[in-house]
Amino acid sequence: MRCGRPVSSAVSARGDNEQVKLERKHALVLIGIAVWNVVTYVRFIKALADTEGRPTGYYVAHTILIIVNLLIAALLGTWGVRAYRATRPAQASDKLNA
Repeated sequence: MRCGRPVSSAVSARGDNEQVKLERKHALVLIGIAVWNVVTYVRFIKALADTEGRPTGYYVAHTILIIVNLLIAALLGTWGVRAYRATRPAQASDKLNA
């Protein structure tokens, strides 16, 4: 309880439990970042494969970085595609109602 008011009522009064709505431009940014990550890290994989004479820790650390980055790219790409698909019907119905 802060200032004599319970925290739960303060949260619900502000409407913090609402869903976030992404626009088409946000979806395209997410998809663009995902594509950029995949393209740059594919180049990084090729460069890492051509590298010789490094300690094993070097390869392990960079392989972990590559895997994590590609997982992030997959997640951002999935969110972007979902957001893009979710905005399509809403924009079509807005044009009909205008």
